[in-house]
Amino acid sequence: MSRLGAILSFLFVLGGFSLHGQVYPDCSNAVPICNNTPVNGGTVGYGVDDFNNAEESGCLRRTMSGFLETNSAWYRFRTGASGQLGFNIGFDVSEDWDFALYKASDCNALGEPVRCNFFDNADANSFMGVGVDPTGDEDTFLYEDWLQVEAGEDYYLLLNNFSNTNSGFSIQFSGDIFITNPYDALDCSIINNLLGPPISACDTDNIVLDATTVGAVTYEWFLDIGTGFSRIPGENGPTLAVAVSALYRVVVVMPTSGNIISEAQVAYSPSPITNSLNNEVVCSDDSVFSLALKDVEALGGQSPDDFRISYHLSLTDAMNGARAMSKDVIDVLGTHVIYVRTTSIENSSCFDVSEQFTLEVIEEPVLNFPNELFLCANETSGFIGQIIPNTNYSYLWNTGETTSSIEVFQEGVYTLTATQTSNGVSCSNTESITVVISELPRITDVHIDDLQSNNVVTVTIDLEGEYEYQLDDGEIQLSNKFQNVLPGTHSLTVIDPRGCGAVTEEIVVVGFDKFFTPNADGFSDIWHIDGIYILQNPQVYIYDRYGKLIKHLNANSVGWDGTYNGVELPSSDYWFKLTYEDENGQSRTAKYINNHFSLKR
Repeated sequence: MSRLGAILSFLFVLGGFSLHGQVYPDCSNAVPICNNTPVNGGTVGYGVDDFNNAEESGCLRRTMSGFLETNSAWYRFRTGASGQLGFNIGFDVSEDWDFALYKASDCNALGEPVRCNFFDNADANSFMGVGVDPTGDEDTFLYEDWLQVEAGEDYYLLLNNFSNTNSGFSIQFSGDIFITNPYDALDCSIINNLLGPPISACDTDNIVLDATTVGAVTYEWFLDIGTGFSRIPGENGPTLAVAVSALYRVVVVMPTSGNIISEAQVAYSPSPITNSLNNEVVCSDDSVFSLALKDVEALGGQSPDDFRISYHLSLTDAMNGARAMSKDVIDVLGTHVIYVRTTSIENSSCFDVSEQFTLEVIEEPVLNFPNELFLCANETSGFIGQIIPNTNYSYLWNTGETTSSIEVFQEGVYTLTATQTSNGVSCSNTESITVVISELPRITDVHIDDLQSNNVVTVTIDLEGEYEYQLDDGEIQLSNKFQNVLPGTHSLTVIDPRGCGAVTEEIVVVGFDKFFTPNADGFSDIWHIDGIYILQNPQVYIYDRYGKLIKHLNANSVGWDGTYNGVELPSSDYWFKLTYEDENGQSRTAKYINNHFSLKR
């Protein structure tokens, strides 16, 4: 990476990134955010320096502008309830954005950010924020931990564009707080204007904006659908019936001076229609029925990208969107009335609960036996299957045998099907058991992640199946991954839990400091990698955030003192890669390339 490194489809109020409106680049004019209304914006410049020429603020560092801000946008919000809070910032994958969140009620006393992200977008992600990436990317560098908030807390959010291009951004809040308090999770009292807060509505709602002001001479109404405000002909009254999603502005003309200008964002979302669904009679077989199969019926011709289907055991739950049933296998025996809720993804207030269907679940046979049998070299046969038969079931093996258990003499996959017939409906259950001649595995690869004091070692073997793993004389574990492995030489053992032996291999782990301070105080003045002396011809290459080679180290090098050609380099993050020669004299690059560390002065 060249720099400290990002749901659902958002409701882009103005139709997309390219149709954003300019927002305030200064903290003192931060745009207030009310509740969970989606926000779109863009940045051009940074206004005044809100950080008084500071070198850093949390994770933020000075940019090419000479200040912490390059192209900035400021927002503010106040929590209206307690709970888990996060947000997702969406942007173009070709652009590089940063953010810092401050818990403060005064721009002159921001303090340090409570959440901050300065990583670059080398992985071409489309989201960054607090909480979890809506695309499910668990390895992204662009997300910080959830916030636990209390009601009445004030926050300022800074977004900074580090790119030469700016397609705009969107902000969508998330977290449990919007489930427990869907209408007041964010306090709307911070927005004080004539037309009120932004409005998220369904396309069946009648929205009327009211700018009634005592003493007004006339009213002028404007509309902006992403190309700038234009006058709405013939609209001169105090109210306006809104027909489309747009940003609306009213100018209240007063008798002398002091005309009032107010704006309101209105975003319409389509209202869903739930189509009728057929009743179902199924066996309690996880391979036969899933509620997800009913989505197509409920949606009809509507797109699943626009509407979400959920299923509930009561009409009240469906109305409230509460206690949605899992769409995984239904295995509750009996007859159930299932209530269907179709909800707009853009706006959860737009929903339909007019349809329901019945689901009758008949019990399938229960098979309970191990799905693997391991035979060591000295064993010639073994018994598999259901040792104690159920007299209500009929049995059939893929070998043609009709008993509940059989004796096997060679490896392979054996399948047993049990069938129960009741009231004219037959329900079957099939289970397979794999018979394997147990062999000792061979260690084919060892991955050492991150080169730091809590190194993670992952073992790869050439055989499938469940094996046990041990590092040095530590505890035996089922996972092939070891956490917090210290640098040095270690003994790695893979054990056959069936008692057929074990294999052992020696591995090498090296580590490094996450930061160093070359200030000649005798502590952490030199950055180096511990333990590379045990490698053959190790080579370390250090780069700056732009990919420029700064320093080359080998086994005889003391380390890096933070200079380049005798000039002290600034506090920042730097990256490195490590190469070495294997036992055949071939140069290899360590798996854990492009790790980074910090230089602090």
